[in-house]
Amino acid sequence: MSFVPAVHVAASLTEPYEFAFFRNGVIVATIAGALCGLLGVFVVLRGLSYIGHGLSHAVFGGAAGSAVLGINYFVGAGLWGIISGVLIGRISRRRIIGADAAIGVVTTASFAVGLALLNRYGQAKRSIEAVLFGSVLGVKTADIIAVIVVSILVAVVVVVLYRKMLYATFDPDVARVSSVRVEWIELLLMVMLSLTIIVTMRVIGTLLISALLVIPAATSRMMTNSFAMMLWISPILGALAGFLGMNFAYHLDTAASASIILVSAAGFIVMYAIFGFRGRVRIAQLHHV
Repeated sequence: MSFVPAVHVAASLTEPYEFAFFRNGVIVATIAGALCGLLGVFVVLRGLSYIGHGLSHAVFGGAAGSAVLGINYFVGAGLWGIISGVLIGRISRRRIIGADAAIGVVTTASFAVGLALLNRYGQAKRSIEAVLFGSVLGVKTADIIAVIVVSILVAVVVVVLYRKMLYATFDPDVARVSSVRVEWIELLLMVMLSLTIIVTMRVIGTLLISALLVIPAATSRMMTNSFAMMLWISPILGALAGFLGMNFAYHLDTAASASIILVSAAGFIVMYAIFGFRGRVRIAQLHHV
């Protein structure tokens, strides 16, 4: 008698995979989660958690401009995001104002430009709302290719420049003495963050993308005191959040972006409860392994 309900449950779980838009959404969400998890390690350890939030708002201005001008989304938003990241880096390095203030000035101005364009040109409204909140229905083959390309690019950069990025993350002064061009590493990180935000906004949306950059990395930091292990654990947690979040979104009829972040947050809470005091100690003391 229990066999029939089990069959129904299995059929219910696989039902959404009959739709091409859902399969595309799951692929993008899973890869995007892994990508954000990988870069999130550097964001969290460098104390730049706010920058993911800021850059996602900055890229919104480029996305709005792309929609209004009718140019390719990746081109417009990509150029705008990279320029914003470079500006933040240059302003903060001059030490006239702090990095947090530089992020606030550049990103809020960019976001304001996007809002102004949205109010002025109504035809951009639909595409911009998808950028703000994410849209599974809007995921296309081009989005999948873009996420895969950026993921491969970021993974290769992290592997090739592992030591330099490690030193620049934990001890920039020693890195400079060791002939590591910390400024270039920081610029490269900004560019990779901008590209990551651009290719993942279709599913997550600009308002929540920063959470996917921070939560998996923060969770992995509680689980291990090894930098190398964090680079493995965080992408896995991000990918699981993307995959499970998409499935929960379909069966519970909720927004995909919100479901992905809530799954990730639930994982953080569970790990926090499991590791308790040891997890908090690991957050405070991370060994460079």
